[in-house]
Amino acid sequence: MDITRLTTLTANKKIQQFFKFGLVGFSGLAIDFVMTYLLKDQLHIDQYLANTIGFGTAVINNYLLNKIWTFKNKDKNHAKQFIRFALIATIGLCLNTLCILGLQQLHIPFYPAKLMAIAVVFVWNFTANATITFKEH
Repeated sequence: MDITRLTTLTANKKIQQFFKFGLVGFSGLAIDFVMTYLLKDQLHIDQYLANTIGFGTAVINNYLLNKIWTFKNKDKNHAKQFIRFALIATIGLCLNTLCILGLQQLHIPFYPAKLMAIAVVFVWNFTANATITFKEH
């Protein structure tokens, strides 16, 4: 196989993974928003704690779907891999919260700020998970 064809196949695979990662992210987004809404608006829990719990619930969902579907990863060391995934997600959560805080300082309401923060964190999460958590050996 020539190098051009190999490069094209690799690029196509990464593009497919990026879109699958996005679809999984949307399922996580739904879980995140529902949990955050229920905790924040129905149970009147602090918005940042509700955000953290919603984010954490989505992390579990996203790990499982990305491992099985997006990256078709066969690594049997699930605990070590999940810890990597969770660490990357935790860094993402910090970025998410900082973005929300910064955007609210600009008088952007919580939920629009949360949506903008999710877009930033999506790029971080995909790049880090593709190169660290689900890296092909």
